[in-house]
Amino acid sequence: MTDTSTSPDHVEQTIEAVAELQREHHRRATPSQKAVVQLTALVGRPRFILALTTALVFWVGLNAAGRLAGYAVPDPPPFNYLQAAAGVASVYVALLILITQRHENQLAEAGDQLALELAILNEQKSAKVIALLEEMRRDLPTLPNRSDQEAEALAQPADPQAVLQALRTTPNEIRETFPDGQPPAEA
Repeated sequence: MTDTSTSPDHVEQTIEAVAELQREHHRRATPSQKAVVQLTALVGRPRFILALTTALVFWVGLNAAGRLAGYAVPDPPPFNYLQAAAGVASVYVALLILITQRHENQLAEAGDQLALELAILNEQKSAKVIALLEEMRRDLPTLPNRSDQEAEALAQPADPQAVLQALRTTPNEIRETFPDGQPPAEA
């Protein structure tokens, strides 16, 4: 946590809200999700690579040395059992990574949703501040009363549904303006 003597209260509250979002995300994780996260963290450490390399060298060395000594070895070159084990392990590691990434994407989506909601709220607050400033400018006798169309437009809060609809239709409108449906390549 940051030092409260140097950070304003609203900054501390924001940091705490984000931290609570992360804590809640981890609290809601199922026991199996927590186990997968721990396994992925274990596999992602340099010690795991060292242990895996040691095991591979030991396996290859033991089988090669046993064969040279004339013993019947369980997995002679080209080490079919080792290849099969490596293939199965690769599938499991890939699945661990995908499951962990999916779980972390849920947190990212929650953060994106929070950022979007805050952006909409800030846009509404900005529109209100502009409207109040325009009202104050009109009410002050010392300031000339003039019409500012840009300020009047900015004083109107955006309608999130209208913005969403514009985002949905704009790519289609752009494609329709070009003969082949694609904008020219930039040089």
